[in-house]
Amino acid sequence: MKARTLLCAAACAAVLALAGCGEKSQDLGTSAKLDAPPYDGTGVASFTAPGWKAGDANSWTQELRTRGQYGQNEYTRILNTTANK
Repeated sequence: MKARTLLCAAACAAVLALAGCGEKSQDLGTSAKLDAPPYDGTGVASFTAPGWKAGDANSWTQELRTRGQYGQNEYTRILNTTANK
């Protein structure tokens, strides 16, 4: 009887220990504010690229196009550095 109680207690302890190892929920949070259009900017000058006008949708589109072509496109950047060698 004592062995059975000890075995049951050990099994319960193992179940509780393994329950703490479960995976956390990966649901999307709601931290993004969707009340303003993205081309309005943040209002912080240090986050603003030179030449970009906050609130102007055409300027925002052009800035994204420019960043994609020259600044943040790894394939273009790698090709340009290997061509210059």
